[in-house]
Amino acid sequence: MTTAAPSRLRRILEWLLQLYVILAFPFLVVMIFVRLVMSPIFPQFEYNRPGFPDDYYGFTVQERLTYAPYAIQYLLNGDDISFLGDLRFPDGTEMYNTRELHHMRDVKVVTQYAFASAFFGGILALLTIYFLWRSNRAALRAALLNGSRLTIGLILTIVIMSVTNWDTFFTAFHGLFFAGGTWQFEYSDTLIRLFPEQFWFDASLVIGGATLLVALVTMYLTLRASNRHL
Repeated sequence: MTTAAPSRLRRILEWLLQLYVILAFPFLVVMIFVRLVMSPIFPQFEYNRPGFPDDYYGFTVQERLTYAPYAIQYLLNGDDISFLGDLRFPDGTEMYNTRELHHMRDVKVVTQYAFASAFFGGILALLTIYFLWRSNRAALRAALLNGSRLTIGLILTIVIMSVTNWDTFFTAFHGLFFAGGTWQFEYSDTLIRLFPEQFWFDASLVIGGATLLVALVTMYLTLRASNRHL
C-alpha cells in the first residue's frame, strides 16, 4: 500500500508532464519562428523579392526598409506609443495616424503577453523534459512524438485554410485578438503601405512551413529512437 501510492502519484505526474509537453510543443515552436520573422532579415527578404507588391502611394524599397523596423522595434521594446507617435516623414507629416497608433498599442499588448507566455512556458518545458529524461525516457519520446503530430495536424489545417481562403482566415485571426474594425485601415495608411496583406500571407507560410519542418524532424527522430528501444 505504501509503495503503490507513490508509484501511482509518479505515473499521474508523468502523465501530466507528458500532456504539457504535447500541448506546449506547437505553441513554443511557432513562437520561435514568429520571433525570427520579427527580425530585420524577413522584411529585407520580402521587400526585395520578385513579385512583392509595390506601394501604390510611392514608398520605395529603401523607404520601406527604413520605416518598417520602427514598427517592429516598438512591439519588442519597452517604450510607450510615443515611440511611433513622434515619428515624422521628411515633409513633417505624422507617420502614423491615431487609428494606426491605437492598433499598434493593442498589438504590443498581445505581443508582450505571447512572448512572456513563451518565455516562461519554454522554461517550464525544459524543466519538464529534463525530469522526464531522468525518470522515464519512453514517456518523453511519446510526448515529443504526440506533440509533433499535434503540431503537424494544426499547421496543415491552418496552411490549408490560409491558402484556400486567406481573407476569411486573416479576418478570423484578427477577430480573436482585436475589437471589430480596429485592425482595418485605408490603403493610404502607413501600416498598409509597409505591411500589405502579401507580407502577412508570406509570413504565415514561412512560420507554418518552418514549424512543420521542425515537427516532422522531431517525429522522425522520436520514432527512430523509439524503434531502437523496442
